[in-house]
Amino acid sequence: MTKHRIGTRKEWLAERLELLKAEKELTHRGDEVAKRRQDLPWVRVEKDYQFETEEGKASLADLFQGRSQMLVYHFMFGPDYTAGCPACSSIADGFNGFAVHLANHDVTLRAVSRAPQAKLQAYKRRMGWTFPWASSFGSDFNADFSVGFTEEQQRDGGIEYNYLREAPWKSPAPGTDVTKMAAATGTDPGTYTRERPGMSAFALEDGVVYHTYSAYARGLDGLWGMYQWLDRAPLGRNEKDVWFRRHDEYGKH
Repeated sequence: MTKHRIGTRKEWLAERLELLKAEKELTHRGDEVAKRRQDLPWVRVEKDYQFETEEGKASLADLFQGRSQMLVYHFMFGPDYTAGCPACSSIADGFNGFAVHLANHDVTLRAVSRAPQAKLQAYKRRMGWTFPWASSFGSDFNADFSVGFTEEQQRDGGIEYNYLREAPWKSPAPGTDVTKMAAATGTDPGTYTRERPGMSAFALEDGVVYHTYSAYARGLDGLWGMYQWLDRAPLGRNEKDVWFRRHDEYGKH
């Protein structure tokens, strides 16, 4: 028999209506926070970043594909990875469905990673994705937007991620989530964690690119579709360790 609290329909409805008040407050608060995001000052991007795309070399302005807004997902796929990060992959699984809607609302959605374009395209084919994905290999783009770091920064406590300075690197114990995720990308934990997830927003006006917003870590929760559904499931996220895999790996031993 279930150990969860049992009640009558009348009791459920009374509590559900109280919860509805809290949900509405959260929605309205979310609207307020979104407005504050949009009110942030824009920062002109001065550096001439170069990328490799499926169509060839491109500037940051080229990545907009003729639109005035661009949302970039900083996908963890370093040059030494043999496959993309499983967590980033589960987030990116949702991109195909809504990228077309964003494109028809003057917003380009694309992923950017440091791995060479050939690796990105091979993985993209494996995953069955169609959204645009650019390689920032050889540029400062990832470093400048706080999602790519050097071994020296990692060792000396020079990593600033999610607007906080991290302590010097300590190798995790075997069997930890970081160790498992690193192995899934064909790397060691140190190499794996020199890449970080995030998203950045950009605007293009009169040929000038502006950086408008960036978020990292739990700031990406709202983009992670499966967790939005799990938060509404009877048992919630209900996780003790990393349980998810790339979508083509379920059922494999």
